[in-house]
Amino acid sequence: MSTQTRPPATEPTPSGDGATRRPPKRADGGVLSKPRGIVVTVIVALLALTWLFPLLWALVNSFREYDYTQANGYLSLGGWTTSNYEEAWSRGNFGLHLRNSLLVTIPAVLLTLWLSSMVAFVLARFSYRFNLMMLGVFLAANLLPPQALLIPVFRMFREVPLPMFMSDSGSLLNSFWALILVNTAFQMGFCTFVLSNYMKTLPREIYESAELDGASVWRQYWQLTMPLVRPALAALATLQVAWVYNEFFWATVLIQQGNKLPMTSALNNLRGQFFTDTNLVAAGSIIVALPVLVVFFALQKQFVSGLTLGSTKG
Repeated sequence: MSTQTRPPATEPTPSGDGATRRPPKRADGGVLSKPRGIVVTVIVALLALTWLFPLLWALVNSFREYDYTQANGYLSLGGWTTSNYEEAWSRGNFGLHLRNSLLVTIPAVLLTLWLSSMVAFVLARFSYRFNLMMLGVFLAANLLPPQALLIPVFRMFREVPLPMFMSDSGSLLNSFWALILVNTAFQMGFCTFVLSNYMKTLPREIYESAELDGASVWRQYWQLTMPLVRPALAALATLQVAWVYNEFFWATVLIQQGNKLPMTSALNNLRGQFFTDTNLVAAGSIIVALPVLVVFFALQKQFVSGLTLGSTKG
């Protein structure tokens, strides 16, 4: 029998001060060296400051008087006040418009996630000839600019009748249902794509075991799949709340009564006839952005886990 001899281990050489000098360790894969890490940190910090500068600048100017900034310039400091927020809230009637935004955002997000999860379950669970084509049809809606569909959607919603208790205009036009449906239609493609890819990472063995136990397709969807995709649903819910809440184009086109406009469209109420108080508009913009920031920070943990949980599967 041949025996393999191992090379003798090299002992660490002591340094002059009595300490043991060890050979330097090589960086593992994916770990940046110290100089490169410093460069990347500086670049990311500069990009973050560039991204946050408009928001921080609007926040600072929202606490300043318009007359002071006109006399001393926007680069000066002083003229601090909180009256801009009080005037913006009362003049913009943000209490009413916040209610309108909630009446549109909450049903639209829930309906989008529910319908998208059902479509994604079918695309991920069952294999048939037109599987990929159906997914492409849902994604095609995200490729069309809303401006291209402005006239057809406007005319269609004007001709679709609704009972008077659902819409005082007697049609989909100028009703909250119009914004709910149009936001659901445009957001379903992205949510279906994300959820279908997430559901494909789930082991098929759990579905085979469920079928052996006599579970129906609906039970596999509701009691088996939905609990497993909660992180992805939480991440999508955060994104959908931000997108639907901040939607401006369709709200301006489909809503013609000022008392039905959402928060973002209500910023037009802060414009003057001959000039615009930019500090007042900045205060109104901060008020409009606060609900989305609250939702994001409340669901930040679920948002991050939903984006990264499926990255190590496969």
